[in-house]
Amino acid sequence: RCAVQVCSSFATGPRQQDGTFYEFRTCYFKPSKMNEFLENFKKNVHLRTAHSELVGFWSVEFGGRINKVFHIWKYVRKALTKDKEWQEQFLGPNLAHIDKQECEITYLVPWCKIEKPTKEGVYELATFHMKPGGPALWGDAFKRAVHSHVNRGYTKLIGVFHTEYGTLNRVHVLWWHESADSRAAGRHESHEDPRVVAAVRESVNYLESQQNILLIPLSFSPLK
Repeated sequence: RCAVQVCSSFATGPRQQDGTFYEFRTCYFKPSKMNEFLENFKKNVHLRTAHSELVGFWSVEFGGRINKVFHIWKYVRKALTKDKEWQEQFLGPNLAHIDKQECEITYLVPWCKIEKPTKEGVYELATFHMKPGGPALWGDAFKRAVHSHVNRGYTKLIGVFHTEYGTLNRVHVLWWHESADSRAAGRHESHEDPRVVAAVRESVNYLESQQNILLIPLSFSPLK
């Protein structure tokens, strides 16, 4: 379980004024256990959302290891650890199905807010491992690269998150696409746009590595 009690300020870059943190959690399963986990999660998710807001819940379709789910929560309050019903009906049964978990605490960068699409689609989580130095070093270039894709209009930016606890110097960009095909077509056209090429080339100077995964929202996910 991730039971971090966050009370520190940020070390680098612009400070987030409202102090809202987001928990990024990835759960890995043996193939035979994933469906059982999802059935119990859907049945008892209200026990979890009574304490904190579920932003989105997805299964991983492509990109790295499969048989895993990814979910985002607004920061978990301490009261959750005292809720016996949650522990007995939700936490205990679900832990029995999980092979391993990863947890990060992130904050939404000051220049964006979480958006919601107007219709259902697929999601893409692009994770960038940046060179040390924080947003003070690469923040402006990264922002220009993100907005160069937004301005093309083929996708919708859901949120940009910077890791505070977990693997540092990591930025997650969550995108919405109408479909995997529209994503592929839009990316192809954008890479022929000189403005996108110039912005991305500048940001790549600060990039160590990148990973993209395609996400399918579950029926109980607020982000569809």
